[in-house]
Amino acid sequence: MIDITSDIQEMINKENIQTGHVIAYVPHTTAGITINEGADPSVQRDIIETLKKIIPEGGDYHHMEGNSDAHIKASLLGSSITVLVENKRLVLGTWQHIFFYEGDGPRNRRVHIDIIPR
Repeated sequence: MIDITSDIQEMINKENIQTGHVIAYVPHTTAGITINEGADPSVQRDIIETLKKIIPEGGDYHHMEGNSDAHIKASLLGSSITVLVENKRLVLGTWQHIFFYEGDGPRNRRVHIDIIPR
């Protein structure tokens, strides 16, 4: 899991967005995006380890590429998030950060960010 919160905040700063919202979208079937605690890195480790336990890599899957677990994990996490912007800041809870999740890599990936001012 890669914390991309500061990258998105930098884009808001660069565009000088006072109020609006941000959409972050991951156009990959084995990667996802989520919001969760960013203060304690063990939370990200716990998420990854739990996903591995409930959706094991070597499960009895039918998909021929051998990465069905990554597809399922990405579906559970989701492919997009929307976050409000107020006073030039992402509106996140005290401990919340935005994370990109890689389920089948390393690979070259993209996260599309759309900042919509209000």
